[in-house]
Amino acid sequence: MSEIIQPLSNVQLEILKAFSHNLDSNELLEFKELLGQYFAKRAIKSANKPWTEKGWTDKTVEELLNTKLRKKN
Repeated sequence: MSEIIQPLSNVQLEILKAFSHNLDSNELLEFKELLGQYFAKRAIKSANKPWTEKGWTDKTVEELLNTKLRKKN
């Protein structure tokens, strides 16, 4: 059975270069928290995009929550 080899992403390569040494448990935890904060910030920015682009308000979201979008057959 042949193995499929995929190249590493640019992010993976940078992380490997930056952390070519072992971190102690506290440093590793801090690093994981930093990554989590980064991706959470990106997710929030992405979620906020429709609010800005479409001019949504709390009322708009409330209306969306109370709208049935499923079609009946």
